[in-house]
Order: sequence, then C-alpha cells, then structure tokens
Amino acid sequence: MAKPAKPKPALRRLSPTEKARIQSIFERFAAATPNPRTELRFKTPFTLLVAVVLSAQATDKSVNKATEKLYAVADTPRKIIALGESGLIPFIASIGLYRTKAKNVVRLSQILVEQYGGEVPLNREALQALPGVGRKTASVVLNELDIEPAIAVDTHVFRVAHRLKLSRGKTPDQVEQDLMAITPEPYLTRAHHWLILHGRYTCVARRPKCEACLVADLCPSRDLFL
Repeated sequence: MAKPAKPKPALRRLSPTEKARIQSIFERFAAATPNPRTELRFKTPFTLLVAVVLSAQATDKSVNKATEKLYAVADTPRKIIALGESGLIPFIASIGLYRTKAKNVVRLSQILVEQYGGEVPLNREALQALPGVGRKTASVVLNELDIEPAIAVDTHVFRVAHRLKLSRGKTPDQVEQDLMAITPEPYLTRAHHWLILHGRYTCVARRPKCEACLVADLCPSRDLFL
C-alpha cells in the first residue's frame, strides 16, 4: 500500500509590515546588483548543464578551473561521448565525487544525443530525468536561461532565508516553497542569485559580515552576531 503524500506546509500569512520589509530587502539587492548571474562559466545550455552537475558539493571556482580546460576539448554532448568516462576523469579529478559525476555527464550526453538531437531539453521534467540532474540542478539551469523563475536552495540560500526570516522551512523544498511564495514577482528570476551571492560573500556561515550588509537593518538575526 502506497504511503499517503505528506501535506505541504501551510504558507504563512504576511502582515503589511512584513511585506514591506521583504519588498525592501529585494529592492536593495536589485539596486546593488541589477543583473546577477551565476559565477559558473558557460557559453551554451549544454556547458551550463554540465557545469551545474559538476558543481554539486564543489565550489564554482574549482568547477570553472576544470571546465576551462575541458570545454577547450569537449563542449558538446558528442565530444563528451567521444572522450568517455576515462577521458573525462582527468579533466574533473580535482572536483569532489568526480567518478560519479563523470559517469553521469557521459550518460546524460548519450541521452541528449539519442533522444534530443544533442540539444538540452529546456523543461523541468525532461531535465530532471537526466542522470545527475535533480530539482536544484534543473532550477539553476532553467532560471539562468530565463526559462522558468526558480529558486534553487543550496546551503547559502537556506542559511540566508532563515537569518532574514524569509522562511522557517526545515528542508530545502520547504524553503523553496516559502521563497517562491513571498518573493515579489518582479524579483523572482533574480532572487536565487542574490541570496546565493549574499550568503557566499556577506552572510557567511561562521562570522557574517553584518557591518557590510546592505540589509542589516532589515535583518531580525543581526543582534545575534554583533
């Protein structure tokens, strides 16, 4: 007997004051960085997809260092297939979980050639059916290519969302649901990047740089770190 689906957490109702605070947070992010983009380097949907798959449990810097050399040799599904796992591994061996990632990248390349003519399908269902591509990876790709407003919740987004009291969710999916519901619509396509960058460079894990934070006066957690 199948287990009943877990009920989704109820979305909290926002007071006018809270709506205004959230609006101000995103207005300031927008004023400071109007057009934030991923720090992963890519030129095509395929090179973006591969970079995001490689970035799981790895830094963007380490991925960019690896893909700079890889893409000079193989930047299409067919070229990746020609490399094979044994040929791909030397390019990405500096990245965590490289053997599993090599297997996934080669297999997803094969699927792209076999089922999609070598092109990346730009819809969530098809993307998430590819090896090594989960919801977060698909969200990053779709959002970066302006296909679908999405907020991929990594450790940075999770941390910032809780410190700013934008979510009380206990899982990435719950935080994503909260953020998609409360983020003002004009900022939905960019919120993902702002929250990641804020967590990566300002609202860092151990000692957040509250003195340099452009939304410090709007942060309910500020007093915890001063």
